[in-house]
Amino acid sequence: MSEDTFDLSGRVALVTGASRGIGRAIAMLLARHGAVVVVSSRKLEGCEAVAGEIRAAGGKASALACHIGEVEQIAAAFGEIDARHGRIDILVNNAATNPYFGPAVDMEIAAFQKTVDVNIRGFFCASIEAGRRMIAQGKGAIVNVASVNAFRPMDGQAVYSMTKAAIVNMTQGLAREWGRKGVRVNALAPGLVETKFAAAVHSDPKRRAIAESLTPLGRIAQPGEIAGAALYLVSDAASFTTGSCLTVDGGWLA
Repeated sequence: MSEDTFDLSGRVALVTGASRGIGRAIAMLLARHGAVVVVSSRKLEGCEAVAGEIRAAGGKASALACHIGEVEQIAAAFGEIDARHGRIDILVNNAATNPYFGPAVDMEIAAFQKTVDVNIRGFFCASIEAGRRMIAQGKGAIVNVASVNAFRPMDGQAVYSMTKAAIVNMTQGLAREWGRKGVRVNALAPGLVETKFAAAVHSDPKRRAIAESLTPLGRIAQPGEIAGAALYLVSDAASFTTGSCLTVDGGWLA
């Protein structure tokens, strides 16, 4: 396979939740392969820092604040992308939340609603905004970052796991609708990754040891190890891949 199939030169990519962790790693890698990256998360300062890193490395990037849990902000963000670039070729839905870790019977409805608003409604609304534009262009690629929790819920994460399962199903539904319009939609399911987001698990020695013991590779992942899968899914290397969920979990589901 030619290395050119991973060339994203001239394509505009929006990566949500890109100020740190998996999102940052994906944004950096897409830029390295030529994409013009819009780095987005709730706080502009963090986005500017990552966009600055990309530009310092010779890439092209800008920062855009957007709370994926607020529908109005999503619409405004895509309007800003229209004004700046006039197109959107790649969307990586990565921003997510998990405000509660513990028994489902003790979860407050506010935490439940926040999780659903960000992880399901936010992903859907961002996908629709991107999909409308990509359909008009006749081409585009969307990657929804789910989790292995979609297939095997972890203790203390019943609602978070439920939302990740919904993302996988949504991915399949949109892929079926938009395939003949030139838009590919895929999901990515990481295992446990050493990020601030997953600190409740990997920073606890007992939980981390259990996770490592259940992973055939014997360790948890670093954010950069997830980014390569996202690059594949948005690139022409995956031109016949849509409606799929690519698992990057060190063999944990196996």
